Amino acid sequence: MAQVQRLLPANGKFGELVGQQHQHPVVQIDRKLLRLAPGGVILDQNNRFILPVYLPARAEVLYVLDRQGDVTRIVILTPQELARLRQAGAR
Repeated sequence: MAQVQRLLPANGKFGELVGQQHQHPVVQIDRKLLRLAPGGVILDQNNRFILPVYLPARAEVLYVLDRQGDVTRIVILTPQELARLRQAGAR
């Protein structure tokens, strides 16, 4: 069965999510504390929407910021996506 590649945000930034340490709406990516924007979306490795309470302890992600610097989208990367992004050059 063929596997469909999901579309990753073209304007996404690469980072390491450190989950479950901060109270919603704060998320930590790398060493930065960022605010999850109202209506912000988190997608797991299977492309399912997840709530901030279900964030993994650590994960490689692509994330998108709005004009105010709030996070509008977090995509938790699969090992294959991570390898593909690293091969193409980190964003």
